[in-house]
Amino acid sequence: MIGILSTPISYTGLGEVSKVLLTGFGPWGSEKYNPSAEIALGFNNVVIGGYRVVGVVLPVSYRRVISDLPEILVKIEPDIALHIGLAPKSCEVRVERVAINLMYSEKGDVDGFKPVDEPIVPGGPVAYFATLPTRRIVERLKEEGIPAVLSYSAGTFLCNCAMYVSLHTIAAQRLETISGFIHIPYIPQQAVGKSAPSMCLHLSRKAVEIAIKESIDYLKQRESSKNR
Repeated sequence: MIGILSTPISYTGLGEVSKVLLTGFGPWGSEKYNPSAEIALGFNNVVIGGYRVVGVVLPVSYRRVISDLPEILVKIEPDIALHIGLAPKSCEVRVERVAINLMYSEKGDVDGFKPVDEPIVPGGPVAYFATLPTRRIVERLKEEGIPAVLSYSAGTFLCNCAMYVSLHTIAAQRLETISGFIHIPYIPQQAVGKSAPSMCLHLSRKAVEIAIKESIDYLKQRESSKNR
């Protein structure tokens, strides 16, 4: 089971409370620090708009994400699943629109696995679209002065894998969860000496909080329209 760093996830007390699953990634390769992990853990157990956040750090491992993320989703049954990861070359927050059923990595993951054009789920759909209110999130981020863009490619590494596995699990298990992925840039300390763009951690954290709030508002508005 994937844990919150070294601590196993506690499913007790979740019950019927509204929940947000927020995942980040651990370190990999030369990246010994991953801001997505700090953000996910920082929101763990925080209540936003009546929704309790469950923060989880995933390993940068294709096989473990494929095997363990579905278990987490089924056990927690979140209303919202927001997955975040690092995009070292990005100068803005990237809200992903689509995940594809493909794994490719020249450098490999933390287990040394280097897939070449392999499917994440053999026989699965070619792609899934995010079910979060992606455009609404981007517009709100811009209103708050945070550089953001809609992205139509989450790549073929673990970020795309987690997004695809999440959406596939939701579809296969007929969960009512809405799900999507957000890429965040380096923090300034990571960009030193790399000639790479960066964004302060507090801005990336604010972007994630805004994405959660917009998703909650979207769900509440959708429920309200159903009851009319």
